[in-house]
Amino acid sequence: MNNTKKRIILAATGASGTIYAVRLARELGGLDFVELHLITSDAALRVMELETDFCEADLTAHADYVYRQHNIAAPPASGSWEHDGMVVCPCSMASLASIAQGIGTNLIHRSADVCLKERRRLVLVTRETPLSLVHINNMQAVTMAGAVVMPASPGFYHRPSSIDELSAHLCGRILEQLKLPHDLYRRWGEDQQR
Repeated sequence: MNNTKKRIILAATGASGTIYAVRLARELGGLDFVELHLITSDAALRVMELETDFCEADLTAHADYVYRQHNIAAPPASGSWEHDGMVVCPCSMASLASIAQGIGTNLIHRSADVCLKERRRLVLVTRETPLSLVHINNMQAVTMAGAVVMPASPGFYHRPSSIDELSAHLCGRILEQLKLPHDLYRRWGEDQQR
């Protein structure tokens, strides 16, 4: 790859939790060594409208490149286009199922499939509760194929006082999966005396 920046793909699907996608886009877009490629689904934009005060521009403003789910000719759909990792956040159970079964009918699913076949980092930030056995089996399938399943489960040991602090914690954990530095939360044991 000739690019000096790390290419990161962020895809947002129609699960609840679009607040995480907006926060993650802001963090990734703020790193001067990251080239952010954002893929949005129609459902993600609709859910964002229903559950937050954010609009599409709040998500897309931080990306270097923006693609819609229907654009299957976009660079992330090809294994010959190199990148440094992909995050699907939030990842709906329908997207998880498509990725687990290799059904690449849209750009998000196809790009995730490319990650698996090319052995590139793929982090799926799933958002559903409770889980059915179908969901669990799909999580097992993508894990065995090389993905990281990372349920949207923020920690509380940093004593969050706002929803923003909760989303920052999860975004920091996602950045760690991509081996990217951050200062979004206090790590376990940092304030403990020896």
